[in-house]
Amino acid sequence: MAAPLVERVLPATPVASLEAYRAAGGGRGLEAALRLGPEATIDEVVAAGVRGRGGSGFPTGLKWRTVSEFASAEEPATVVVNGAEGEPGTFKDRTLLRRTPYAVLEGALVAAHAVGARRVVVAVKESFRPERERLDAAIAEIADAGWSDGIDVSVVLGPSAYLFGEETGLLEVVAGRGPFPRVAPPFRRGTEDAGSGRARSAGADLAVEGADGPAPTLVNNVETLAHVAGILAEGAAWFRELGTEESPGTIICTISGSTARAGVAEVPMGTPLDSVIDAVGGGARDGRRLVAATSGVANPFIPAQLFDTLLTYEHMQAIGSGLGAAGFLVFDDADDMAAVAAGISRFLAVESCGQCTPCKADGLALADRLDKICTQDSGPEDLAVVEDKVQTVATGARCYLATQHEAVLKSLAEVFPKALEVHVDDTVAITEVPLIAPIVDIVGEEVVLDDTQATKQPDWSHGSTDSGKTPVEIHGPPSA
Repeated sequence: MAAPLVERVLPATPVASLEAYRAAGGGRGLEAALRLGPEATIDEVVAAGVRGRGGSGFPTGLKWRTVSEFASAEEPATVVVNGAEGEPGTFKDRTLLRRTPYAVLEGALVAAHAVGARRVVVAVKESFRPERERLDAAIAEIADAGWSDGIDVSVVLGPSAYLFGEETGLLEVVAGRGPFPRVAPPFRRGTEDAGSGRARSAGADLAVEGADGPAPTLVNNVETLAHVAGILAEGAAWFRELGTEESPGTIICTISGSTARAGVAEVPMGTPLDSVIDAVGGGARDGRRLVAATSGVANPFIPAQLFDTLLTYEHMQAIGSGLGAAGFLVFDDADDMAAVAAGISRFLAVESCGQCTPCKADGLALADRLDKICTQDSGPEDLAVVEDKVQTVATGARCYLATQHEAVLKSLAEVFPKALEVHVDDTVAITEVPLIAPIVDIVGEEVVLDDTQATKQPDWSHGSTDSGKTPVEIHGPPSA
């Protein structure tokens, strides 16, 4: 049964102007925030129970309240909108910015008033040209309308690196440095952390210290802020009419991979994964059988027999995976899952910044051995290397990337226990490793991948050779 599609934050067609946005009810969230004041605004967000849609699922209201408590007239907060989408399989933030940047900016202004910020920064990748054009035009429109009076709203452009989307790496870019994660406090990595599954996207939960010093900084995902605008306009009870107690509201999902089509759509939280695959992706291709899916490259594989799992943070965690940013790569019985894992491993190893030696060195060793197992003659010694390095790749990790790498490969062994062995004993023929890369567009019903990922080297250069240096050695370390 296909999932019910809704349009709470993602309209079916682009909103052409601020005038059109206001005619459809836009702006009422900002009006409510100004009327209620900061404390009551935060109370409404807390009551709604909205959780971060960037991957971590951290309670948004708690984030706001913490930043608000650290802010002062001498050290006003900054609101940073994380639009640096780069999780393979995910295209929801770029779709949202293309269709309605006004909702995102309205939510950001609500946040600014709530936490006492005088500055809003929208961080997107330099390559996001359609989104930049829409943002620039929308920022000018809201300024002319007086929405941003007293608040400086600007766009910061960053690199294509995966770690630009990691919260502290994003703050480094805002400060004019490279996208290298800072040391995350222990509570951000705890196993009992709200919203955490076995692994999550490369994003932290809470940034109190700002880009250039102690001034508090609130970082929220594009979709999260679009939901905030609706919550303030319609109320927390309205938001909770859909979803579950722990995961209320709706979520924007991306479906791609081995499905009949690719697509992006908004569904109620608590919708079964298989219903979303049918509604957004058209289900399996003719004559094929779906076998697994994964939410980006941040979470363990989900076998097809668990596709009836509800899309909530708690239900996805209960099966040993994670909801992440709800960008699902779907695989069928024509896909070689060992090769898929090799492609994911290559992506994560290349995108590692090199601050943590095991993440980069062991990650590359994993990618190389998995590639060899799939594409060349291999033996038991190659399996031994994989088994060894998967245990050490996350040692001392300062962000989630290495943990993701470990979790994905361990889940391959759990869900497809013979996937590597059948290559080693020549039960299956050698095969090509698929490109795992961010989506740059969806044209019709087909995804367009970032094909520059195919030539990206471990030092983040592009070409046929690698310098042997890590990105952090080349570009310099983060501020902390």
